[in-house]
Amino acid sequence: MRTVDKALKLLDFFSVERSEIGLSELARLAGYDKATARRLLVALAMHGFVEQDAYTRAYRLGAGPVRLARIREACFPLVQTAIPIVRDLARQTGETVHLSEFSAGSLITVHVEPSTHANRVNVDPGQVLPLHSTASGIAYLAFCGDEADRLIGAGPLTAHTSHTITDPREIGEAVRVTAGRGYSIGDQGFEEGVFSVAAPILGPDGFAIGTIAVAAPLLRASKEIVAQHGAAAMTAAGTVSARLFGERLAGE
Repeated sequence: MRTVDKALKLLDFFSVERSEIGLSELARLAGYDKATARRLLVALAMHGFVEQDAYTRAYRLGAGPVRLARIREACFPLVQTAIPIVRDLARQTGETVHLSEFSAGSLITVHVEPSTHANRVNVDPGQVLPLHSTASGIAYLAFCGDEADRLIGAGPLTAHTSHTITDPREIGEAVRVTAGRGYSIGDQGFEEGVFSVAAPILGPDGFAIGTIAVAAPLLRASKEIVAQHGAAAMTAAGTVSARLFGERLAGE
């Protein structure tokens, strides 16, 4: 593994729940010895990607990624374009709505509007959404062209719950149904008791660049509600696409 790959791997262990990590823990998670982990962290710190707490000596993400994210958003404003639409969808459905973007082989959560219900689905910003076991992932696969087979066949598929589909043929069927319907349905594939729908945000070439999903506790997911949420997610995703790239002509 190249040095750059090793350094970037360390950044993937930070999350909302695990915002600060000590040297020994980072080395253990990455499978590096402490000397290697320390050397990589020093290099990352020099460029602002991590910083070290002066008292706890634990590491956290620095401002470097934020600066790069702001440059990217200024050039390709998916999040700022989608936020008001995501908020409207959350108000309309009463459920948690999350926006994701595909990057470097993964679907990443880039914005979340939580439900106002006490019993709600929680999604963390920055969370990676498995393509085979989430509504967002299936929606992306259904509209990513020939990449779908490669992405699903890249390695063994993890069963996150007893409901997770790991057979590539069954996943392929779910992708086919989603492509015809326009939105996907996820039934506890990633988290027990969670039901969700998702629709693709399409680029100017007609292929997905990300998704919008509505996630609800299973107890509130009747057949009628699921259909309503699916249609609403499709409308929201279409609005984001139109605002980013202009209206697509019928048949494009």
